[in-house]
Amino acid sequence: MSTFFLGFFSPWIAYGVITLLHLLLPGRWLRGYVTNEWTGRPLRYRLNGIFVLASSVLLWFILGALGLVPFDWLYRVRIPSLLGAITLGLGFSFLLVLPYPSSGKPFPADLWFGRVKNPQFRQGRIDAKMWLYLIGAVMLQLHVLSLTAHHVLTHGAVNPGFILGAGMLTFFLWEYLYFEKVHLYTYDFIAERVGFKLGFGCLAFYPYFYAIPLWATVNLPDPRLPLWVTLCFGGLFLLGWSLARGANMQKYYFKTGEDKTVLGIKPEVITDGERSILVNGYWGLSRHINYLGEILEGAAVALSAGYPLVWAVWLYPLYYVGLLFTRQADDDRICKEKYGALWDRYKQKVPFRIIPFVY
Repeated sequence: MSTFFLGFFSPWIAYGVITLLHLLLPGRWLRGYVTNEWTGRPLRYRLNGIFVLASSVLLWFILGALGLVPFDWLYRVRIPSLLGAITLGLGFSFLLVLPYPSSGKPFPADLWFGRVKNPQFRQGRIDAKMWLYLIGAVMLQLHVLSLTAHHVLTHGAVNPGFILGAGMLTFFLWEYLYFEKVHLYTYDFIAERVGFKLGFGCLAFYPYFYAIPLWATVNLPDPRLPLWVTLCFGGLFLLGWSLARGANMQKYYFKTGEDKTVLGIKPEVITDGERSILVNGYWGLSRHINYLGEILEGAAVALSAGYPLVWAVWLYPLYYVGLLFTRQADDDRICKEKYGALWDRYKQKVPFRIIPFVY
C-alpha cells in the first residue's frame, strides 16, 4: 500500500518541484506574439525551461546515485503514478475553467477547450501554457530516463535501438525547451484556450503517452537489427526534426523581423499591402510542413526499438496524425479569417496542406 501511495503522489511531488524550480531559477523576460486582450499589448513571458529541465535531470541522478530513489522508480510505480497524474489533470482542468465566465458554448465544450486563452499568475511569472508545456516536457524526460534505466539494469544485452529511441525523445525535449521562445509564435499560443484538452493533456497525457514506444518494448530483448537499419531510423528522425524545426525557425524570424535566415533562405512573400505570408523555403513546400516533420519524428521513435509488429508502438505517431491533420483544418480556417483573399492566393501558390505533392 505504501508503494502505491507514494507512486500515486509521485507526479504531484515532481510537478511541485518543477514549479518551484521554475519560480526560483533565473529566467529571461520576452514579449510574445499574442496580445493581452485587455491592454492590446504583447504578453510577456518568463522563460527558463532549459534550466529547469537540466536541474530536474541532475536531481534525478543525485537521488538515484545516493540510493534515495531508484533510477527506475517511475517505471516501477507506473500504474499508480498514472492514476495520480489523471486525478491531478482532471482537478486542474476544472480549476482553470469554472472560475471564468462562459464562452457562450455548452459547458462540455468550455471544459474541453477552456474559457480563457492565456491566463497568467504571480505578475506573469507563471504563464499557464508555458507552465503546462514545461511540466509535461520535464516529466516525460524523467519517464524516458526511468525506462532507460530499467532496460539497462534488467537486460544483459541492451537493445541499441531502444537506447536510440530514448535518445530521440530526449533530443526532442531538450531542443524544444532550448528553442522555447520560438513556440510563442505557434498555433497553440495564438489559437488555443486552456481547458481539459491542454491542462489534462500536459499533466497526464503528454508525459505518459509520448513514451509509449518505450513502455511497449522496455522488457523485450535486442532484436539484433543490422546497424544500417537502426541508422536509417535515426536518419528518419533527423529528417522530421529538420522539417519541423526549420519551418518553425523560418516563421519565427519572419514574424519577429530578425535579420536571420534558415539555411540561407531569404524570405519571399505575397502581400495585400497590410499583411504578408511566407511563400518560399519550408513554407513553399506545403502549408503545414512542420506537421509532417513531427509525424516523421514520431514514426522514427516507433520504429527505433525494432519491433514494428508490436501495435502499441504505433499509437504515438498515429496520435500525431489524428491531432495534426485535424489541426491543419482549424489552422487553415483561422488563416482564412485573418488573411481573407490573401490566403486564397497562398493556397493557389502552395496547394499542398501537409505532404508535398501528395496532400
